[in-house]
Amino acid sequence: MSHVWCHGPYCHTHRTVDRVRGSKGSKVLRTRKLKIYNPNDCSYHNYFCSNHCYNEFANEYVQQIIRIAPRTEPLETPIEDPKKVTHTSDYNSGYTWTSTEIQERGVDTQTE
Repeated sequence: MSHVWCHGPYCHTHRTVDRVRGSKGSKVLRTRKLKIYNPNDCSYHNYFCSNHCYNEFANEYVQQIIRIAPRTEPLETPIEDPKKVTHTSDYNSGYTWTSTEIQERGVDTQTE
């Protein structure tokens, strides 16, 4: 089984009992070891012990991450013209409401 240490930059500073290591008189707080590691999975759970450590990493390194792959153009998804659809309540026959349905162009989202 492969082990990876949490990549949270401050993981070793969080004061929890499971991070305490060492012999009497020379105790330390240590970064958590991640026991579940799947190299085929791109999930952040492979690299961080908690959402807190993930957020600390993102906040610390966001500028460097953005420099790796800057977005200089907006992304767009082609859609059909939005349609207003009026709905009627099955429970209250006098109640109706209108919603706007947006469908991607070339994608059939209706189920049978």
